Amino acid sequence: MSTNSKSDKSLLVPDEEIEGGLQDALYKQLLLQAAEAGHLDLPGNEGQEPISKLVTPEPGFCVKTKDDQGNKIFVNICKTEHMPAPKDISDEDLVKLLQSDEPDFRVPLSIGEPHAEVDKGGKGCTAYDIAINSEFYNKIGTSDLFKGFFMSVVIEGLENKYNILLDKNWIQLKNKKCHGVITEHNIRTKSKPRISEVGEGSIEPENPSLSSSTTIPASSKPLITELESSSVVTSKAPQPEYVIMREPLEGHPEFLVAEIKLPKVKSAKLLTLDLGEDRIVLHAHPSAYYLDIYLPFYIMQEDSGAQFNRDTKVLTLTLPVKPL
Repeated sequence: MSTNSKSDKSLLVPDEEIEGGLQDALYKQLLLQAAEAGHLDLPGNEGQEPISKLVTPEPGFCVKTKDDQGNKIFVNICKTEHMPAPKDISDEDLVKLLQSDEPDFRVPLSIGEPHAEVDKGGKGCTAYDIAINSEFYNKIGTSDLFKGFFMSVVIEGLENKYNILLDKNWIQLKNKKCHGVITEHNIRTKSKPRISEVGEGSIEPENPSLSSSTTIPASSKPLITELESSSVVTSKAPQPEYVIMREPLEGHPEFLVAEIKLPKVKSAKLLTLDLGEDRIVLHAHPSAYYLDIYLPFYIMQEDSGAQFNRDTKVLTLTLPVKPL
C-alpha cells in the first residue's frame, strides 16, 4: 500500500493489518544487534558519552513570509559551529548540480519547533528557527545564488515537516537578526554508524527468509537531528510503497518498524539511507526510487537498524522511539 508523506499518525499501521508483516524475531534481532554495538541505552551501556546536546544557535538574519491563510510567518536563520558544513562548492558547481538528472547536494540544517510571537502591530504570528553551520552561513551571505537555493530548501523543509503552505516570495528584514526568542536545538555531537552490522557472528534469524538479507552500509555522510528535506535536492525518482508499524499498539510506542518495497532494487549497495530525528530519506540509485517522509514520533536514529532482503525486495527499518 502507498502512503503519503505527511507527518501524522495515519502513517502507522497495526501489525495485524499487514499481510505477511514483519516477524517479531526480525525487529528484536535488529534491536539486539544495535545494543551489542553499544548504541542502545540498555543495562551495561550506562555512562556512555551522549551523542547529542542542546545548543542555542546565534541569530543571523530574519525573513518574513506568510502561509496560505495569510498569517505572518517569521523564519530566523541562525548559525552554530556545532552543525556540520555541507560540501564546499562554487556557484557554477551548484548550477550544474541543479541542472543534472541526479542532483545530490545536501545542506545540513536543524528545523526548530514553531513558537508563538507578536508582530510590531501587536498581532499574533509564528516564528521558526533554522540552524546551519557558521561557515555555510557566511557563504550564503556572499552569494545570492546560494541564498536563494538555501531559502527554497528552508521553505520546503518547513512545509513538509509542519504540513503548511508558505509564500515563496519571502522578504529579508533589514537590521533584524531574529524575531522572538531563539529556541534550543538538539544537535548531535559525534558520528556513529546508523545501520547495525549484520554478518558472521550475528544472531541466527528465526525467520529463514532472512538468511539472504544484506545490511545497508553506513554512509560516511554526517547525520544531524533535523534532516533536511530539503537538505537533499529533490530527486525525480518515484516514491516506493511502504508501511510503518508501531510496537506496542497502545500508548507511546517503544519503536517503529518501516517496510519499504523496492522491487527494482537488486542490491543494498544501490541504496542511500539518511535518518533524522523524525525523518526518513531513502534514495535508490540511479533513479529507481526516492522516499522523503516525516514520522509522527521522534526516533533515536543512532540506534536504528536496517536490512534489505534480496528475495522479497523489502527494506526493513527498526526505529527506536524516544521516550516521553
